[in-house]
Parts: sequence; C-alpha cells; structure tokens
Amino acid sequence: MTLRSIVRDLRESFGNLSRRNFEAKISSVPSLSGHHRGKSLESASDLQDSLVTNLQGNWASLPPELLRDVMKRLEEDDSNWPSRKDVVACASVCTTWREMCKDIVRNPEFCGKLTFPVSLKQPGSRDGLIQCFIKRDKSKLTYRLYLSLTSAVLDDNGKFLLSAKRSRRTTYTDYAISMDPKNISRSSSGYIGKLRSNFLGTKFIIYDTQPPYNASKLCPQERTSRRFSSRKVSPKVPAATGSYPIAQVNYELNVLGTRGPRRMQCTMNSIPTSAVDPDGVVPGQPKELLPRLFEESFRTTASSRYSTDFSSCRFSEFGGGPLREEGGDENAGDKESPLVLKNKSPRWHEQLQCWCLNFRGRVTVASVKNFQLIAAPAPPPPASGGEAAPEPHHDTVLLQFGKVSKDTFTMDYRYPLSAFQAFAICLTSFDTKLACE
Repeated sequence: MTLRSIVRDLRESFGNLSRRNFEAKISSVPSLSGHHRGKSLESASDLQDSLVTNLQGNWASLPPELLRDVMKRLEEDDSNWPSRKDVVACASVCTTWREMCKDIVRNPEFCGKLTFPVSLKQPGSRDGLIQCFIKRDKSKLTYRLYLSLTSAVLDDNGKFLLSAKRSRRTTYTDYAISMDPKNISRSSSGYIGKLRSNFLGTKFIIYDTQPPYNASKLCPQERTSRRFSSRKVSPKVPAATGSYPIAQVNYELNVLGTRGPRRMQCTMNSIPTSAVDPDGVVPGQPKELLPRLFEESFRTTASSRYSTDFSSCRFSEFGGGPLREEGGDENAGDKESPLVLKNKSPRWHEQLQCWCLNFRGRVTVASVKNFQLIAAPAPPPPASGGEAAPEPHHDTVLLQFGKVSKDTFTMDYRYPLSAFQAFAICLTSFDTKLACE
C-alpha cells in the first residue's frame, strides 16, 4: 500500500464519522435508547468524544520515528496543490499528527508554499515571488484570489485563497475579506479583515482581525473613533476590538492625470522598517488563526452592548497613519518606525509613447491599475563621526500587480508581506479614484 493511499484511507475514515453513523451506534446502547434517550444527552456527548478519542488513538500510537519519516516523505512528494491536500489531511488526524506537521512543514517565508489557512497571514517567501492571480466579477462586485499552479499568466486553474466583496456607502467604500468563497461578509466564520476607503478613493485603511505585535498601540486609535448608540451605552468597552488598522494606503492627488501615472504609498504599521534587511524579521507572526472571539465588535444591531457606526465619521478619525512614540520606556524594537512602501517609478518609452514597467512577462495588458511596490528609503541614523551614514537602497519588488485580461489580474508578492496584506493593497487599485484619474 502506497503512502498516498494510506492518507486517503485516513481522510475517508474520519469523514464517515457522521451524525447518522453515531446515532446508529448509540441506538444499540440500552441506556441511550427509548424513553431514556432524552435524559442522557450528556452521556451521548461523552460517548461521542470517547469514540473519536479511540479512533484517533489508533493512529496516534504510531512510533514517532515512523510518523516523522512518513510526514517528511509526504512533504517532499506533495509539494504543489492539489496533491498538497494530503498534508492538510494528516494534520487533521489527531493532536500528535498535528504537532508533527507543525515541526516539519515550514512557514512560507522559508519554503515558499501556502499549506494551512494561517499561511495567508504569514510573510511570503524570502527567495522569490509567490505567484497568484485575481478574478474580478463586476456584476457581483466580488474579487477572488487564487494561487497559481503553473507559470502561465492566463491559466484559470488555481488554488482558492481569499475572496472580497465591495460595498459602497454614502461617504466611504468597504471591502470585506474572507476565506469563504461564497459567504463574503463580516458575519461569516471565514472573515479575516476588511479594507475601507474615503469618499475620493485616495486613502485606504487595512483592518486585520489578527492582533499584530504592536496591537496595544493600534487599539486606542480604533477605540477613539467608536460612536455609541443612543439606546444603550455600556460604560465598559472591551480592551480588544478585534479590528486592528495594520496598514494605510495613500494615493497622490492627480486630477485628469496631469502628473503622470498614479503614485501610491503604503504605511505598514504592523511591519518594522528593518524587516526588509537581509537579516530582518517580522515580529509577531501568527501561529494559528484566532477564532471569532470578538464577534460583537462587528455587529451594529441594537441588541449588542455597544454599536459601531462609521457612516458619519470622517476618514481621518479612525487612524491608520504612522505611529508616534511617546515616552522612552518602551523597548528598542517598539521604537522603530513602520515600513513604508512606494510604487516603482515607470519609465517613458519613446517608441511606444507610454509609461512602462518591467513585469518580466507577468503582465500583458496596459492599465492604470498596474504597479510595483518597493521599500521606500528610511532616514539613515547618524554615523559615529557625526557624518550621515549611507542610505540603504532597497530596489527589490515586494509586490507587483497587473492586468492580463478583461477581468484577470496577476498578483505576485514576497517577504515581508503576507497574502492577506498583498491582496488588500491590490484591492485599492480596483476602487474608483475621483481625484487620481
């Protein structure tokens, strides 16, 4: 029996443990049948837990050396999707297998592979760009992100990653971002963040449900903009809002395109400037996606203890800009400024009479939406002799986005950006910009 067939049998054995099979098993127990069934609900729950525990225990009892060897071979053989789903199936067998998978399957930063859902919130590869593409549906105002399985730019076969839905309000525009391809709303269990723009479409703020490493400094900005309902006001506001402004994207005003192509700047509040250095790291990388612990934070019904209303708020009220440090008691890592990205300036092509960027074959259609992002030079610290130190030059493309067909766009990103952050930044290019066209 091959390794892949063993994994397939595992997945099928756990899938067959349905409610119908469970009811058939407990019907043979006298204490859970007939008129005693309604009085023994707790016993039924305990029996179900024991059945699952026994089923997992048979596989968890494998020798650790054998289990590790199986995991390593599976990780090496199934390096691409859709065969990589066998790795995910092994991680869902039991706790022992899950911990073993965490030790063997490395983060996208080192292996360049997106395996588990938490990989969408972790930084991309250091060695190269992770190639993805976005499908737009204008009729439904939805956008879907897929992982490219081949190097072809017009290949529709891909692994679904994220989806977003555009909602136009009176004074702003919202994009709800979810891991669910169908239920794209803030009430779904797959909701992981949102994007919000001002009326002109020149300023955007990216919100994340996952707390960053400097969440204590981002939370006050979000709480100061809270508008309470007039019916019921609670004196106690939760310390964690479940919505953290991790980045801000600004587009320079360019009425009628008199200043040339679009100019954009991204301030990544959750990524320090040193992350783009050869030995730089992104602090606070998530190990797992948090459950919806702060679900009430996104509700606006009168039944909730408080309500959030941004419909009458000015865009500048709910933060997102660079954070200013106060006091000198914080650690040195907390004092570092956030990473700032800017779009790479295109060059004018005399023969084609247009602005051009080198996308290395990943973009085939000219569009005002196309861009490449690089790290903006940070103010250098003064040298020891009083002279200014040389400025570090970061010309590596961290994110590129471009059009390949009417409703298909490529999105390639790398470290220190994550798939969620890159997708949210690319969504800003789709939004209508009244003062930038």
